[in-house]
Amino acid sequence: MDVGFIGLGVMGQPMALNLARAGMRPVVWNRTAERCAPVRAAGAEVAASAAEVFRRCGTVFLMLADEAAVDAVLGRGGPDFAARVAGRTVVHMGTTSAEYSSGLQDDVRAAGGRYVEAPVSGSRVPAERGELVGMLAGDDDAVAAVRPLLAPMCREAFGCGAVPGALLMKFSVNLFLITLVTGLAEAFHFADRHGVDQRLLRDVLDAGPMASAVSRVKAPKLLERDFTVQAAAADVLKNNRLIAQAARAADLASPLLDLCHALYEETVARGHGAEDMVAVLHALEARTAAAPAPPTPPARRPR
Repeated sequence: MDVGFIGLGVMGQPMALNLARAGMRPVVWNRTAERCAPVRAAGAEVAASAAEVFRRCGTVFLMLADEAAVDAVLGRGGPDFAARVAGRTVVHMGTTSAEYSSGLQDDVRAAGGRYVEAPVSGSRVPAERGELVGMLAGDDDAVAAVRPLLAPMCREAFGCGAVPGALLMKFSVNLFLITLVTGLAEAFHFADRHGVDQRLLRDVLDAGPMASAVSRVKAPKLLERDFTVQAAAADVLKNNRLIAQAARAADLASPLLDLCHALYEETVARGHGAEDMVAVLHALEARTAAAPAPPTPPARRPR
């Protein structure tokens, strides 16, 4: 049976394109039909509905925005759910709460289907290059069947045990990513306010031990104030909330994450949610602008 792919957003479209370019001819569907055109041109077949994708395909990848979108596509909670998932493997690649994923696995199994959790690490550029890092959780046989299908999308995939192990791994990775990029933005803001040459800052970072694939992508964006989206600030805020909820559920302290949470809330509230995550710079600049001026020292009395 064919491979299906539902959800052609910022990440999903290049992922599905890579499947098509690898000759897999995926059957795709997206709520906004125009997003299907480039994937069709690369060799994919476009279904008329999500239901058609499930009818035709034995394995269906879901790269959807949130839990409500996943439930809607699956028909979960209604009479269509069992018919869609029975005898099929549902591969959940989006980012949702760990509790949601565990419950979805239970429902898919009860309806006679198989379930694999397969979130990815990486933003739009790695997705375009087929260089995402996959994390897999689920029954061993289901994971083994899905793993080779990830090859056009991921340069490496790691087994993370039982569900929700893959999502918890992604939360751990994203906690580091969020704090890393926020710190990088603050460093550029600090340099700017002190009149430090930001191009030189970029070069020093690139030459030193703090350089990473992330800094080499995000530092030029900060330097040029290029906020075109690779990983949207609104999506980062969603991830931040999910990680914070998981931390609270485990009675974990997460002080750096909590501060980033507040900054991304401010970024989105200021209208930058559709911009890249480096737009957190706007929240930092707004805090600086709102900070009270330092008190004027008292005049010295003449002696």
